[in-house]
Amino acid sequence: MDLKIFGTAAELGEYAGNLAADRLNAAIKANGHARLLVSTGMSQFETLDALRRADVDWGAVTMFHLDEYIGLEETHKASFIKYLKERFTNFLPAMKVNFVDGMRDPKITISELTEKITAAPIDVALIGIGVNGHIAFNDPPADFDTRESYIVVTLDETCKQQQVGEGWFDNVADVPSVALSITVSQILKSKTIISPVPHAVKAEAVYNTVNGDVSNLIPATILKTHPDWTLALDKNSASKL
Repeated sequence: MDLKIFGTAAELGEYAGNLAADRLNAAIKANGHARLLVSTGMSQFETLDALRRADVDWGAVTMFHLDEYIGLEETHKASFIKYLKERFTNFLPAMKVNFVDGMRDPKITISELTEKITAAPIDVALIGIGVNGHIAFNDPPADFDTRESYIVVTLDETCKQQQVGEGWFDNVADVPSVALSITVSQILKSKTIISPVPHAVKAEAVYNTVNGDVSNLIPATILKTHPDWTLALDKNSASKL
């Protein structure tokens, strides 16, 4: 684990975005292409902003994203496809994009995404950490054993509360109970994992991740087993360390 602490979320995002760009460029130089996995949510605003402004041959990049609510229209403000289009992919029309579509038959979506994501390694994965320690929508107790690439998951109450707290839904009852999520095992296959985790609301999850034993009750702890993981914090998310 390479732990970095910055004064502000903006400084954190600039670092994480530029680090991701450097690794993408290295992959493009070595292989002629690069594959990127991205997170969503408030914690990723600054990182995605920095990354899309970086000097990268985006025509050589293929992007995947982590998860999506099942049955949520793209027009809903909480849609991750909407989020990514408005904050990232619409700025980079040359980039090849693979979205997790929660409006289709989950079996078909999983089959198609699995074929695409397993075709070659992910070079750079931007993986946030949730208030409950989740990575993607792998809420505790996360499935560390499955070797599938994407699965249907049930969201726990803490996860739902986070979505309301970030303003994506008006109340917990509005948050879908199920989602499609990339699996923990698929995340760990990425060559480089960068976790941008700003804001005080993440301080306890950060503390538990850094200091806890590897456990599916704190899913992010599994990232400590990865040989190239950078955890980027601001002073607020690092306040309990």
